Amino acid sequence: MSASPLSDRHLILGVTGSIAAYKAALLVRRFKTAGAEVQVLMTSAAERFVPALTLGTLSEREVLTDIFPENEDGSWTQHVTLGEWADAFVVAPATAQTIAKLAHGFCDSMLTATALSARAPVLVCPAMDREMYRHAATQRNLERLRDNGYKVMPAAHGELASGLEGQGRMPAPKDIAARVGALIETSADDDAPSPQLSGPLAGAHVLVTAGPTREPIDPVRMLTNPSTGTMGYALAREAARRGASVTLVSGPTALSPPEAVDVVRVDTAREMNDAVQARREDADYVFMAAAVADYTPAHPSDSKHKKTEEDAPLTVQLRRTPDILRTLGAHKQPGQVLVGFALETDAPRRHARRKLEQKNLDWIVVNNPAEDGAGFGPTNRVTLLRRDGPPESLPLLPKAEVAEALLDRVLAAAPHRSQ
Repeated sequence: MSASPLSDRHLILGVTGSIAAYKAALLVRRFKTAGAEVQVLMTSAAERFVPALTLGTLSEREVLTDIFPENEDGSWTQHVTLGEWADAFVVAPATAQTIAKLAHGFCDSMLTATALSARAPVLVCPAMDREMYRHAATQRNLERLRDNGYKVMPAAHGELASGLEGQGRMPAPKDIAARVGALIETSADDDAPSPQLSGPLAGAHVLVTAGPTREPIDPVRMLTNPSTGTMGYALAREAARRGASVTLVSGPTALSPPEAVDVVRVDTAREMNDAVQARREDADYVFMAAAVADYTPAHPSDSKHKKTEEDAPLTVQLRRTPDILRTLGAHKQPGQVLVGFALETDAPRRHARRKLEQKNLDWIVVNNPAEDGAGFGPTNRVTLLRRDGPPESLPLLPKAEVAEALLDRVLAAAPHRSQ
């Protein structure tokens, strides 16, 4: 049996003030069992949830909190030496407060100071309540961390301390440990070639669109829709997990970018069309899950429309946006698989079948937002239609499971990828 990638490695575990801090003990134990040396750094808030004595005993090292020690022996530079010592730095659980501090380079504790000094990969594992995690400020801070070179594990979905259910739980210690091992292996030699992806989609390029588009009326008003991007992001994440090289063209959302996915951000339907058409020729599979606006203001104003008399109407002339899916179907490459999505309130299957045929699709996923649990929320109830097979209706499922089922069916129908 090969040695664990954590064996004889130096790991820093940063623990912050979340109810999930008790899981840090499980993480320390897992790291130690794998043969790593572990240095725990805690914020003062973390000590309200788990005693430093517990983590110090498990790690067999003194837990550090403050930058400035009580003595004057020069140990105030420990954040520098620890930054050089570590093979990986994990912040788990990471609260919204600490995420904001790391994103903006704050340096007010041993944890944040060491993070700034670290030469090794830094992995941030969020843990907070559902709405805190969803908040645009938190999502911007997570994106900023990624821009700064940090790695971020998406929060897990489940029951939260508040009693709510949703995304916000700290990832499981076993998953964090596995991710740390993978980070150490891939960063051991900066000059080493990137690891080859494995899985049923290895070697394939998957193009996915997600989210809404925004069509400007004036500098402060727009036409848009309630799409959250959840379906497209779930597809991109699942395709990457199966080994594909994934490009995600995303309209504005509050979602964290999936790991190992190239994200192209756009606002308008025209921008999405330009991004998709520039990449269509290299795609083996295309999943058009975005809710693209069908119309855009013909003459958007450069200045804000001012209110006039009460009840006076504002007339906005609209024009059609580019039909991205029709263009893709007209220029479909040999062997390329094109999957469309349709939201229909009347005769869904009939209208979806006509769309599949008119736009030269291989598959279309149709749902009716009038049905309970379907539409723009976290779940969906869909029917899968294919060009050369019977329709299949799926039960009400979380969108991540819809993505899994759809990829299963699409791959099973593609002989060259079903090996």
